[in-house]
Amino acid sequence: MDPENTNSVLVSSGDDCVIFDAWGRADDWNNLLNSRGLKLQAIYATHGHDDHISAARELARRHNVPWFMNRADLPLVLWGNQILDFWELPRIPDDFIEPNDLQPGQTKILGDIDMEIIASPGHSRGGVMFYFPEYKILITGDTIFRDGVGRTDLPGGNMDDLRQSISNLFARNLPDDTYIVHGHGNDSMMGDIKAMNLTL
Repeated sequence: MDPENTNSVLVSSGDDCVIFDAWGRADDWNNLLNSRGLKLQAIYATHGHDDHISAARELARRHNVPWFMNRADLPLVLWGNQILDFWELPRIPDDFIEPNDLQPGQTKILGDIDMEIIASPGHSRGGVMFYFPEYKILITGDTIFRDGVGRTDLPGGNMDDLRQSISNLFARNLPDDTYIVHGHGNDSMMGDIKAMNLTL
């Protein structure tokens, strides 16, 4: 787990926006939103490890917006406080605002942007990916990376589940020019991932 290179994603339409994997400090996110004149509408998490949700709870509270995460990962939220202590980030309190459950399927964000929520357990029990078919963009969280796959030695990890999730992803045969934002490190294209010829 290397929080220093966690990738968060901000998607905006007009003055409205949503955040995926709100890592870091809520104050820093507020400064960014204010500097761009954006109004936060929702927060989405690929999974419940602290380096992907550290600012989510506080941002949801301050902006009175929902945050979404598969509830199978709820036990991970407070577990991550020991990591937040190490990075000198605010702890998530015991009475944190719980996320709305995030289930696989089709939905829309920001009014009219189609988004598919794809179940991807393995790195954690409740891991999901987000796919935007119109724009050919995939947010994978820590399921798969440009040069490998997510680790399974953290709470909620399971290698058999991870193998199945990656197999299911490849079975979708997304276009090679699908742009992929991974949970950490550099972005890639679906063609690059297919070319890795992963053997798990």
